[in-house]
Amino acid sequence: MKIAVVLGTRPEIIKMAPIIDEIIKRKIDLTILHTGQHYDEEMSDNFFRDLEIPAPDYNIHVGSGSHAKQTALMMEGIEGVLMDEKPDIVLVQGDTNAVLAGSLVASKLHIAIGHVESGLRSFDMTMPEEVNRRVCDVTSTMYFIPTEQSAINLLAEGYSRTNLFITGNTVVDACFRHLEIAKKRGFDEESLASLDIDNMDNILTLTMHRAENVDIKSRVINIIDAIKELNDMNVIFPIHPRTKKTLQDFGLFDELNNLKHVHIIKPLGYLDFLQLTSKSTLILTDSGGLQEEAITLNVPALTLRYNTERPETVTAGGNILVGSDKDVILENAKKILNDKEFAEKMKNAPNPYGQGNSAKLTVDAIQNYFDEGLLDIKAPEDIMSSFERKMALIDENVSVKEFEDKNNASIHMIFDGEKMRFPADDLKLKGMCVTYDEYK
Repeated sequence: MKIAVVLGTRPEIIKMAPIIDEIIKRKIDLTILHTGQHYDEEMSDNFFRDLEIPAPDYNIHVGSGSHAKQTALMMEGIEGVLMDEKPDIVLVQGDTNAVLAGSLVASKLHIAIGHVESGLRSFDMTMPEEVNRRVCDVTSTMYFIPTEQSAINLLAEGYSRTNLFITGNTVVDACFRHLEIAKKRGFDEESLASLDIDNMDNILTLTMHRAENVDIKSRVINIIDAIKELNDMNVIFPIHPRTKKTLQDFGLFDELNNLKHVHIIKPLGYLDFLQLTSKSTLILTDSGGLQEEAITLNVPALTLRYNTERPETVTAGGNILVGSDKDVILENAKKILNDKEFAEKMKNAPNPYGQGNSAKLTVDAIQNYFDEGLLDIKAPEDIMSSFERKMALIDENVSVKEFEDKNNASIHMIFDGEKMRFPADDLKLKGMCVTYDEYK
């Protein structure tokens, strides 16, 4: 078996590192393709060395550009690699343009696609990430899903449960793995030269880069006004170059930089940032991945967004959406700082993304699919049977698998009277409402 892994950005490299580890450990043939979407060496190339994983076999070096130009260049480069390498499956992770390009090319070449971290939905089609993840899911063969809620998103869109694998999120594996590497290495003194992180109290780590925040002056002002009043915190702000430029254009950078409790620093390397995150009292962010890392590291998070494709972090109690509303930011930040019981509840929120074995579960599923010949993408040889889409209230004590076998059916959705449930083989259906296709 040969597995090709397509990577494009820093978060993809981070989250795929445990899966790459697992593939190598099992001596499975591996090809790593880096699109070079993050062209800054510090943002990507050095990762492979720092995270102790092999350097890419191919680098397309697409660099920055419009979504259309970047995606087109990636598709052209990826196509050539896949035609040469002929992998059995292509793994993509998340919702970047590399994911979009990799999945489209592989599907056209009739190569199986495994979407790691599939099923996430913000339901905000103005976000390019939402478009990318939806398109990728349409083309995929195997879906490696972080939570039951994300699996239900896919079921609601008509995907077969037999291709869905709730593995947890590799962010948990990655946090545990990489924090150990980071601690061995220690902080990069150059990047944190002016700060003594180890002896700081009440660290608030701030990240802000999304266009819906930094490109709208009124939102930026609201967030900065909240930061001003959080003067009992040590606010550490590794600032993205684009964010810095926007703040300067708005005439707000100097005002923020002159606040004594605010420490604006250049972007940190991932391992330094992971250590900073682990030492934080509170995280204020508009990042998607950081919401996952925060709950994994038991750090309360306030998210500067009005929606999130990581709603499980909110439901679990480790994350609160605050938008860019100054009053909401301050109310929740001060509650975390001043209400010990509330803060402990957020810190101890159950992690919806698993216990750190996602990579193993993912590669197990791929190996099983390969052994059973399910990675072969072929034109159908049987004439399609007709089916009826039905809904029924089940009154017998039968499992999902038993119901499907008995009725020659495929279950899509299950409602237990309170919430939607994932149709695992052994789930008992008595008293539940089921939607299913019955084949003739």
